[in-house]
Amino acid sequence: MAFYFVQFLTGLASAASLFLVASGLSIIFGVTRIVNFAHGAFYMLGAYMAFTLTERFSGALGFWGGIVAAALVVAAIGVLVEMVLLRRIYHAPELFQLLATFGLTLMVQDIVVLIWGPDDLLGRRAPSFRGAVDFFGQNIPSYDLFLIALSPVVLGVLWLLFQRTRWGVLVRAATQDRDMVAALGVNQKWLFTSVFALGVFLAALGGALQIPRDAVHHALDLRIIVEVFVVVVIGGLGSIIGAFVAAVLVSELNAFGILIFPKISIILVFLVMAVVLIVRPWGLFGKPEAAARRTPGLTVNPWRPLTSGERLMSLGALVLAAMLPLFAGNYALTVGSEIAIYVIFAASLHFLMSVGGLASFGHAAYFGLGAYGVAFLAKAAGLPMIVSLLLGPLLGLLGAAVFGFFAVQLSGVYFAMLTLAFAQIVWSIAFQWVTVTGGDNGILGVWPDKWASSPASFYWLSLAVAALAVAVLRVIVFSPFGFALRATRDSPLRSEAIGINGKRVQWTAFVISGTVAGIGGALFAYLKGSVFPDSLGISLSVDALVMVLLGGVETVSGAIIGAIVFKAANIWLVSQTDLSKLVLGGFIVLMVVAFPKGIVGTLETIRNRWRSPEKKSALAMSRIETAE
Repeated sequence: MAFYFVQFLTGLASAASLFLVASGLSIIFGVTRIVNFAHGAFYMLGAYMAFTLTERFSGALGFWGGIVAAALVVAAIGVLVEMVLLRRIYHAPELFQLLATFGLTLMVQDIVVLIWGPDDLLGRRAPSFRGAVDFFGQNIPSYDLFLIALSPVVLGVLWLLFQRTRWGVLVRAATQDRDMVAALGVNQKWLFTSVFALGVFLAALGGALQIPRDAVHHALDLRIIVEVFVVVVIGGLGSIIGAFVAAVLVSELNAFGILIFPKISIILVFLVMAVVLIVRPWGLFGKPEAAARRTPGLTVNPWRPLTSGERLMSLGALVLAAMLPLFAGNYALTVGSEIAIYVIFAASLHFLMSVGGLASFGHAAYFGLGAYGVAFLAKAAGLPMIVSLLLGPLLGLLGAAVFGFFAVQLSGVYFAMLTLAFAQIVWSIAFQWVTVTGGDNGILGVWPDKWASSPASFYWLSLAVAALAVAVLRVIVFSPFGFALRATRDSPLRSEAIGINGKRVQWTAFVISGTVAGIGGALFAYLKGSVFPDSLGISLSVDALVMVLLGGVETVSGAIIGAIVFKAANIWLVSQTDLSKLVLGGFIVLMVVAFPKGIVGTLETIRNRWRSPEKKSALAMSRIETAE
């Protein structure tokens, strides 16, 4: 009994830091509506900054002063980020904000390595809390008891701040209706800046307080951000009390899950998140949101099929790409195969986002399921490559059919978070079901048959499948089904009034998208010769989002260019510099701020501007002729 009580207290101590970070993210989203992917980066910066300051200053005052000073320094950095970057994209769709903060996260990962080095750093123990309290033979660290007492104090201070101060009243009003607050004469810029500063301060404080318990390393941001998203979604976006309750729930599930359900301990948290989203999408303590901003994929210029000239240009580009083996070496062909596979993956997500208006944060699940499907068929069943490539993606189709049924019942950020939950469930199964998937050791020896074993043969295969997948998706876009899907995206009420079953159409699009992603994953398994849980991970899902938004979400096939540019730049930067994430992150941020329509969208805008004078002159001539 004493052991379980100690385990319970350990969970509460972990919940304290998790609550600080989650409450900061919840406050920021509640007011600014920014899905701040960089929140984990601020948590990591707080830990690194606290390590430096507590090592430089001695004594209890130096330690605790260093903890608070670290949080304040990082909060000041957060203010600078908000004023320079985020103010420019407040009115952009949420996905562009996610992309900008993801680019910021990439930059911070390389910056901390550049300043503090790649090795793990061990912080010193907290003064006056270096011992342990004995409880029936079980030792409880006194620092854990301090954290347990701290979290309700922070909750109380935040409650008083939001309920008993004028600033808190304005923040709560902005959470409910930002436009009305602006109409009443409140300076929204400084209100948003102060809210962002408080949220970043809480995240940095959470990271700083962890240095006596955990080592500081450059992967802290991605580790914490997933759990923070789970807490915020379960508790309710914008709810401080919800963040507190959900942090305790998640931490206790982590503490006891490994004891009671060791084989599914990682899955438990995401199962709870999925159930909450399905039953109560706005969270346990949240409130239903008002109508979301403009749907991603809503185009300014009407889409049209390719003209004869554009088809010939596309065919010419494909022929040029097919000629690569004539003059390129094996390494270039392997890179070309990988880019072609990522074109398939990005095109599948782009179809779901641009045509369907559904932004998935967990699209890597179906890519990875396709890879595992091929691995099972090739290794366990011993089927030839052609059969495995035809049947393997069906696992991605099955996953998309099951998860899509629940996901399309939601919309906006709740749809995105549910897809993230499903993807993490699949990743957790692949990671923990060692007897079937091999766990983190993966499935090895998934090599192509002799006819496709050479780099040139596999490149031609990947290129052909990519061209076919993109062509099929374009045909679907301009088919009657595609028009029905776009009608559901642009106006659900009007499409329902004319007899379109919107949920069924969206579910079908989800299945199509998941199947195409599974095809890309199947080819990826043969390219690498192995399959690991990373092919299902959140980082790959974010890469897909970056490729889509980089190409242009408001275009028909912008993801093709986005995938080529992103993957080629990523591979080239890794080979050229140790600071590839810093350069790539800066490029992503620049694209979001300077070219929010993406590469293809920007080029189309320039082309339309050049054509506008010609159209105006032609219209003027026709009017003169009519008058005459």
